[in-house]
Order: sequence, then C-alpha cells, then structure tokens
Amino acid sequence: MSVPDYMQCAEDHQTVLVVVQPVGIVPEDQFFKIYKRIASVSQVSIRDSQRLLYIRYRHHYLPENNEWGDFQTHRKVVGLISITTCGSAKEWPQTADRFHGQKEVYSSTLYDSRLLVFGLQGEIAEQQRTDVAFYSSFEDCSDVEKRVEDFVESIFIVLESKRLDRATDKSGDKIPLLCVPFEKKDFVGLDTDSRHYKKRCQGRMRKHVGDLCLQAGMLQDALVHYHMAVELLRGVNDFLWLGAALEGLCSASVIFHYPGGTAGKTLGRKPSISQPADAGKRHRPGAQEVLIDPGALTANGISADTSTEIGRAKNCLSPEDIIEKYKEAISYYGKYKNAGVIELEACVKAVRVLAIQKRAREASEFLQNAVYINLGQLSEEEKIQRYSILSELYELIGFHRKSAFFKRVAAMQCVAPTIPEPGWRACYKLLLETLTGYSLSLDPKDFSKGTHRGWAAVQMRLLHELVYASRRMGNPGLSVRHLSFLLQTMLDFLSDQEKKEVTQSLENYTSKCPGGMEVITLPDGLKLPPVPFTKLPIVRSVKLLNLPVSLRPHKVKGLLGQNMSTASPFIYSPIIMHNRGEERCKKIDFQWVQGDVCEVQLMVYNPMPYELRVENMGLLTSGVEFESLPAALSLPAESGLYPVTLVGVPRTAGNITVNGYHTAVFGVTSDCLLEGLAGVKTSGCLVEVIPSLPRLQLSTSLPRSAHTPQPMTKEELSSTVSVQLFNGETQQLTITLENIGSEDIESLELTSKIVTTKEKVFGDFLSWDIEDAFSHLPLKPGHAVTLTVNIKVKLDFSGQESLLQDLNDDGISVTGLPISSPLRQVLKPRAESKPVGSESGKAEYSHIKTLEAVLNFKYSGGAGKVEGYYRELSLGVHVDVEPSVFFTRVSTLPATSTRQCHLLLDIFNPTEHELTVSAKNNQDLVLHASECQRMAIQVDKFDFESLPQPDQETARFTNPKQLEEERQHAQGCQINSKLGICWSIPSLRRRGEASVEGVLNQLVLEHLQLAPLQWDVLVNGKPCDCDVIADCKVGEAVSLEVQLTNLSKNPVGPLALTVVPYQDYQNGVQNYDLEDAVTFIGSNTFYIDTVKPKENSVCVGALLFLYTGDFYLNIKFQDDSAGRELPLAWFTLPSVHIRALDTPMQAGA
Repeated sequence: MSVPDYMQCAEDHQTVLVVVQPVGIVPEDQFFKIYKRIASVSQVSIRDSQRLLYIRYRHHYLPENNEWGDFQTHRKVVGLISITTCGSAKEWPQTADRFHGQKEVYSSTLYDSRLLVFGLQGEIAEQQRTDVAFYSSFEDCSDVEKRVEDFVESIFIVLESKRLDRATDKSGDKIPLLCVPFEKKDFVGLDTDSRHYKKRCQGRMRKHVGDLCLQAGMLQDALVHYHMAVELLRGVNDFLWLGAALEGLCSASVIFHYPGGTAGKTLGRKPSISQPADAGKRHRPGAQEVLIDPGALTANGISADTSTEIGRAKNCLSPEDIIEKYKEAISYYGKYKNAGVIELEACVKAVRVLAIQKRAREASEFLQNAVYINLGQLSEEEKIQRYSILSELYELIGFHRKSAFFKRVAAMQCVAPTIPEPGWRACYKLLLETLTGYSLSLDPKDFSKGTHRGWAAVQMRLLHELVYASRRMGNPGLSVRHLSFLLQTMLDFLSDQEKKEVTQSLENYTSKCPGGMEVITLPDGLKLPPVPFTKLPIVRSVKLLNLPVSLRPHKVKGLLGQNMSTASPFIYSPIIMHNRGEERCKKIDFQWVQGDVCEVQLMVYNPMPYELRVENMGLLTSGVEFESLPAALSLPAESGLYPVTLVGVPRTAGNITVNGYHTAVFGVTSDCLLEGLAGVKTSGCLVEVIPSLPRLQLSTSLPRSAHTPQPMTKEELSSTVSVQLFNGETQQLTITLENIGSEDIESLELTSKIVTTKEKVFGDFLSWDIEDAFSHLPLKPGHAVTLTVNIKVKLDFSGQESLLQDLNDDGISVTGLPISSPLRQVLKPRAESKPVGSESGKAEYSHIKTLEAVLNFKYSGGAGKVEGYYRELSLGVHVDVEPSVFFTRVSTLPATSTRQCHLLLDIFNPTEHELTVSAKNNQDLVLHASECQRMAIQVDKFDFESLPQPDQETARFTNPKQLEEERQHAQGCQINSKLGICWSIPSLRRRGEASVEGVLNQLVLEHLQLAPLQWDVLVNGKPCDCDVIADCKVGEAVSLEVQLTNLSKNPVGPLALTVVPYQDYQNGVQNYDLEDAVTFIGSNTFYIDTVKPKENSVCVGALLFLYTGDFYLNIKFQDDSAGRELPLAWFTLPSVHIRALDTPMQAGA
C-alpha cells in the first residue's frame, strides 16, 4: 500500500468501506450528483437492534489497498455500488457484464453489491431484482437513499455473521494466520504447530475480531478483544500486528471519549437521534461487556463461558493513555519499511486527537515524525497532497507559520521542474493561503499602523514568489498589484540595491499593464484591495494655503452676523461652545473663492536612494466640483523634506474637503487618503469656498520698487512704486485698473493710509478724484479704467538750531539785520575750528527723509458681492523726500498799518543747485547752494476767530493738547495759503511749495493775529492808515470819526479816548504844545458805550487847524478799569497824519 489516506481519523475504524463507481459512460456531473445522495446515507440504524452502522464511501480506491483488509477491516471494500446509463435493451447485456467485471476486482472482500441503472425502460426494467435498481432518468430517482439503506442492512447481516463466526469458533480447526501482503513470502515454511505460531494466529485473529466488533457497533466487545490481542501479540513480539491492536484500542477509546468525532468541523460525525453522546457507554443487547482474561482462552479458540469475568469502563483507555498507545503503535510500525503508509496515517489520526485535547506541542512531534516517513517514490500530485495535508494539520493545532511553510512547499511542488505542465494557478492559490501564516495580508492598511509583524525577509520572498507565479499565469495586473504591495509595505526592509531592482521590475510590468486603484477580484472570489503608494513619496504635512493677500475675500462688517443663528436662548451654552470647538479644529478660518486657483502645500520626502519622478500629482477633494491641476515633480535622492504645492480650481461654492492626493509613480496610479496616512501633520482640511469675485490688476506710471512699508509684508502689497521728490514738490501717479477676472466689477472704493513716518506731514500727502472712475462702473472683464493720484510731500521746513549756531559762529548776526540790506552769505565749513560739526550739520540738512503710504482699493462684484464679500488690492507708495528749502528763523516787524505786519523769513538752500524762492506780491529771491538769505513779506493780519471751531461735544472728549495742535495747524494753513511761498530749481526744472506751518511759534502767531477790537479812524470821511496823509485846509473844520468794531466774544466798554495832536520834527523832537495851532471843536475826549460782540460804535468830533503844517494825532485811552482787563494790543489805533494847507484864496491873494 503506497498511497496514504490523509483524511483518515480514528473513528473511521468503525466504518465499513463502500466503493461507488461508474460503469461505462456516465456524465461526471450526474455521477457526483448521485454520489452525494448515496454518501448522505453515512450511518444506518439497524432494525431490531440499537446499533448503528457507519459507512465510508469512496469513488476511487486502489485494489492494492484492499489487500490490507485483514490487517485493518475498515480498509476492506465490503460494498460496491455501480452507477451506469443504459439507453436500450440491447446495451443491457454488455452493461451487466461490465458490472460483473467490476465486482471481480473486489470479489475477495465484497459482502454485497448494487447496480443503479439510469435511462433503461421496458421489460428488463420491470424485473424485480435485489442487486439492480432501474430508473428512467437521473431526475426520477427518489428512492436512491432507501435502496442504499437496504443495501447497508444487507452488508450488516454479512458483517454480523462473520463476527459471530469468528468470535464463537468452537471447532477444533486451527485458527488461520492473517497476513499483510508483504508477510506472505516470509511465512513460507514456518512450523505451524509451534506454540509461538499458534499464539500469533490467536492474537491476530483476536485483533481481527475486535475490528469486526467495532464495525458492528459493539464498542465494549471490541475493547475487550483488543486488550486480549495486545497481550497475546506482545508475548510473541509480533510488532506489526501489536501496533495494529494498540491502534484499534486507541480508536475504540477515541470513539468512546469523543462521540462527536475528531475529523474537525467539515468531516466530523454528527451524533444522530439514535446515537446520543453516551451511545458508546450504553448497554447493547448481545454485546459482551466484561473484560475477558487471556487465561480463559482455550488452546483452539475463545472460551464460550466469559460471563464470570466482570469489568467495564476500565477497558477503555484514558485520553492520556490513548496518546501513549499511539506512540507505541507508531514506534512498532516504524520497524517495518513497508508499513510506512500505516505509520503515516496513525500519526495523522493521533494529531487529530491531540488537536481536540489542545496538546499542540505533542501533536507537532507526531507531525514531525510524519514528515520523515519515507513512502518510496511518490508522484508529484501525491507530494502536493502530502504537504497540503501536513499544512492543514499544523493549522489545526495552531502552528500557523509551520502550516504556511508546508503550504508553500506544496505550492512550489506544483511547479516542480519534473512536471511537464507546471500548475501555476494551483501554485498561486496555495501561496495565497500561506499569507496569514506569515502575518501577511493583501490589504496595505494592515501595515500602516503599529510595528511590523512577522519576518520581513520571509514575507518579501513570499511576495516575490506571488509576483512570479502571477506573471507565469499570464496575469500582469496581478504581478503589478503584488509588486506594488511589496514596495509599499516592505520599503523599510529593502536594501538600496533591492529597491532599485523592485522598481525596475515594476516599471517593466506597468509598461504592459499600468497599475491602478481598482479592486482586483480573483476567480475564487478573493478581492485584492488597491495599494496606494503613500511612501513614494512620504508626506509629512499637508497645509491648505490661503489665497494671496490681494485675492483674499473679506466680509462686509455689517453682514457678519447675517448667517449666524443660535438656537439657544442663553448667552453661554457649553454644548454650543463644544460643538463650535470641534468645528474649529476641522474648518480653516480662511476662504477660497470659486474660479480662483487654490493651493495646498505638502512637505514630502523621497526615501529612495535615487531620483524619484512623480507624475500627475494632484488633489483628491469632495464637497464641491473641483478641477485639479496635476503637477509633475522630480525629487532628489533621499531629499529630506521638500515642499510641493498642488493647485486646483473650485468650480462651485460650498464647503470643500481635501481628502488626499493622487500620484503616478513607476506606472502605478495611487489615491492616497490623508486619514490612512500615519504621522501626517495638518492644520485642517475643510475650507469654505465662497461665490466668485472679480479680479483687479493694477499698473502704474511710476517705476516699481522693492521697498516694502515696514508694518506690511511683501505679500500684502500687489506692488510698490517709488519716487524721489523735493520737499514741497507734487508728482502725479497714474494708476490703471484692469478687470482680469470673469465677473463685472460693480463697486470700487479707494482709501489711503500713511504708515511709519516720524515726520509730520502737512496737507494731503495723497489726493485723487475717483468720480471719473465711478462713471466706468460696472467694469466688464477685460476693460480698464485709469485714476490719477497726486503725491504731494510737505514736511516740516523749519531749520535746526545747529545751523543758526553755524551762522553766529561766523560772526553774522541774523537777528539784527535791517530789512533794507539782505544778507548773502555762503556757509563754508571751517576746518580749523570745527570740521566735524560742520560736516554733521551739512549731513543733517542733506538727510533724505522717507514717506510711505498705502493706497487701498476695495472692489467687489458678481455672486460674491451678493453674499457680502469684497477684495482688497494695496499699492505701496514710497517717497524719498530731499530737502528743498529751510526756514531757519521767523520773526515779525510791525507795519505802518495796524492791520498789517512784516513777516521776516531766513531761508536756507540745502541743495546743491541754485534755487529761486518766490511769494505772493514779492520779488523772487535767488539762493545759491548752501546759501542763507532773509525775505521780508508784508502780510495782512489774520482773523483767526473766523476759523471753524470744534463743537462742544468734540471738545469735551478730546485731549486739550490735541485741540491746541489742531488749532495751530488751522492757523498755519490759513497763513500759508496767504503767503503762497514757492521754490523752483531751474537747472532741474523742479518746483514746489514751501510751507511755514511748522515754523510759526506762538509769539509770531500772536503778532500775525488781527486784534479782536478793530479801530477805524476817518478824517473828513476818509480812512487814515498805512501812511495815508489826510489833506485839509487851514481854518476849515476837520471831522474826526473813531469807529470800534467788537469781534471778540464778550462785550467791551465803556471806554474814553483822548485825542492829543503833536508835531514830529524828524530829529527825535516831538512838540505837544500846539494849543495855538490846533483847536478842538467840542471836547477832545470821545466816549464809547458798551459794545456787544459783533457790533460796532462810532464817536464823532472835529478839529480846526489854524496854521499850515504836518500834524499827527495820538489817540490815547484813559486809564480806567475797563482798559486794564483787556490786552494792550487790542487798543492799538492807527496813527493819523494830517497835512494842513492854505486855502486857494489865500494862495491867490
């Protein structure tokens, strides 16, 4: 016997063997359909008895195995069921002959046989025969099972008769010697009369009777006979049969202890209704249940009287003893080279028992022994079967890796070089079954978390074998999938050379069959999940980038609360706060805009020892329609962290989630989801996409600059313009605004802000008129509008004390200069006295100051405007301000008129060019480089009271110091507008204004201020002021009017004025004794009653000049309390100059 039955188990010893075979031509599917129905009758309850007969069916059984039927009766074919088709009566004789021929093969052991004939009808079919059953078709055979049960009962009758015949043999005949096939030649010529020979015959027969009892359902009897056989055979050293008796004893004990069977879930025997779990322990009529002592045996047979020996359960081995007896039996089998199959099957049976007892280590010893049993020359198919069964048994006892090892050996055996047609599909299928044993799966997600499980080197070997097997199967798609899996999951364990080889192989495969993300389903239904290359490259962080500052949407402040609604009536609700917190960690606090390119930055790393080319890398998103714009990149070998920016355009509004990215590496397309990536840092992946907004592009007439205003960043400005101006100069900046988006620009707003300047700016630095631009709205896509912005720089023109010091050091008195002799002095550094000071002084005056401002354009349109969003575009303006002129000193001199004064300005030219200064109604002043001159300007005094005053509400909440500054600024503006001082540099063709706003001190302002009490003196109805000489005639009365206008806020008066005439001899002598020359008509004192604010009062008198000459009138206030309360400057009256002439008649006379 050379072919072992690996599916055998201990309980098979109680079964009878029935072979079911086709006769003639029978369709395979129909044969197995009937075979399954026959095999369903696996146990039959015998009538008039409580015993069960178990049947084991085989559709293929080698006749040489049948020759071992005496050794173990369950190996003997005792029943034959043949299945045939017969279309007509003519074919019947030939069919019957074939059936008889088939019976002849097993004739030596057959108890009974049956022939099932399908398709025959007519007379022959109507014959009533016990051994033949006729059916019209394979479908019309409802009583097949009943026929099989009858057939099994007939077998039982024969079995029972043989058991009784052997067990109760009282004849004086010799007991025949039972042999196994290879023993027959060894027993030729033996002395059959020796005691040793007879004991051997008795022992073997006793063991044989035990087998029959076990098959006949008499478990206790079988145990008794096995015990006897063991004792007899041990005495004669008949080791082969002693091993069989021990194995029989083990099988009977296993059946007693484990009525459910030891074959596992698929092959286990289910206890039937007629065989409960304790069936082996139950009393059976006619069964011998006592322990028979071997000494009770007669010389020729079995003693008939065994009733005096009592014993029961102790005949059965304990679970531990079962294994010990199995070991002993197997050791005896091992002594015989030809009993290899028996030894191997015994090992398998013992392993199944140990598996139930959960004694895995001892089971592995039996299996290890089974591995080394030599069965001679096995065919490749038998080797495959052997290794597969070993694998299953190792799996049964929990040795998963050992199981996988033998499964892999079986797989390699499928494609052994000796096989003419290697079975690559079978090899591949077996290799797949080994994966779990080596802690491998086909899902890369199992390798993404935690430490690596299993032996990487073995796993890589196995994956390489799967790749090779799938390629030889002609399925390159499978090869790509397994190779991708190897590269993804085993990357950390591959050497640099192996990485190169694997990727080269992968590229070769993908050139024929590109790898993708589809699930591959194998013919047996196994699904291979996709393998995304999350390690090629490795992504360390994902960051969604905000739009550039010029494209970021801003929400109109008044609309912020429109979409916010809270369902809770409470001011604070912890539940709401908790939910908002969760939302905050998911949703990013900026927005993307529909139709605009959005960016996501990935920090990636190339773990490969060579350059990695990633093609078609783009974003995977959900939530809104998104157009990904794929990128191709090349990462240097072991690059370290490398930033990669992926872009795309959201085509609809809503919330977009960046789920991951897709790549194409080595011909394999991967969809890498962020949730499956370990160790990836992200600040959030959900962002709101707002409806589309227009886009504005800005271009300017001035050159662009690299300067960036300090608190701003370069990103915040779309561009910066730079210009160099002299202080007081004005430059025009033309800005062109072009709509480069797809939406109309419906609204436009322009604001400006001066940033980071320590200098005080006078006037409007930037000014514009936007009305013309408004007339072009809405601005269609592709259209442009221009806007002119005036850049006017007016910084402080005041000079420093250091310059005055220089002037005084040179011995030049600036303060004492008469107006009539202007100073023209060029300042030159004096090396001998203070070279450092002069250089620093000059450096201070040539210092270029910087002004920076930002023009901010707010614009909106389209669907985004409806939602309350707008965009901002910022233009930086950088102006380098060079000094033009400095006012080093300012003072005033009174003019001849009380309503005028002279403003004295010392003007310094700090430039390197000749400079001209001009003022209203004044001659131009030419200054050479570094020259200082004085300019006198006669100005009307100013009525500062007429300037707009802050209202009470503003004044109450404003800092007094700030109010004073604002007041001075307003006064300075008024003075400056009147003066109209301008400068020009002819050589550069540059011109500008000069402002005295920052130069004027409080004293100068008081001198320039028009007194609140305005006095007007009229002689003969004509005003007298500004050196006006009033003419009169001697002897004629001269009317004198003094008019007071009260511009102050309080009433003034009453006042008394005295008119005192005098003559000035222009030599320092003034004559007040003019009683003979001038006489008053009436009193020389004028009285003025109280004058209310904004009102005036006039008092009138008259004089009479008696002589010709020049006379002056000095109008004095009488010293009283009213006068003292008010400043003296308020009571300054113009001097009156009257020239008395002779009358014409006198002249004529």
